[in-house]
Amino acid sequence: MLCPACSHPESKVIDSRRSADGTTIRRRRECLGCHKRFTTYEIIETAPLVVVKKDKSREPFDRNKILSSVIRACDKRQVTRAEMENLVSEIESRLQNSLRGEVSSAEIGEMVMDKLKALDEVAYVRFASVYRQFKDINAFMEELKRLLGER
Repeated sequence: MLCPACSHPESKVIDSRRSADGTTIRRRRECLGCHKRFTTYEIIETAPLVVVKKDKSREPFDRNKILSSVIRACDKRQVTRAEMENLVSEIESRLQNSLRGEVSSAEIGEMVMDKLKALDEVAYVRFASVYRQFKDINAFMEELKRLLGER
């Protein structure tokens, strides 16, 4: 790590701290050349994840798309923003840990539904109604019956 003040190539770590979410490490360093102190951040490098959509087009994974749909599904429910963020983070972590470069949008949708079902059943039904594109009330009722049968 080059010192930002004098470009000396060596420094020593004075202090290390994890971020609140555990994804980065903040390090205070001291240059061994000029003794100035500076901060560096260490993050895990992840491979880019690509989503394969229904029409076979591909786009980069965007956690905000999942979060916005979860927020819509949980509107006026007793689900906190932290719970929604956690749901999306769990899905993102699972996808990143799978070490696959591509994932289908259908697989992501199923993961969201599984997590929502455990979190809030009304939010689950709201999400499922849009995701599964129920054609009529009968299809909607079948999903509700299936949900009740799983209880």
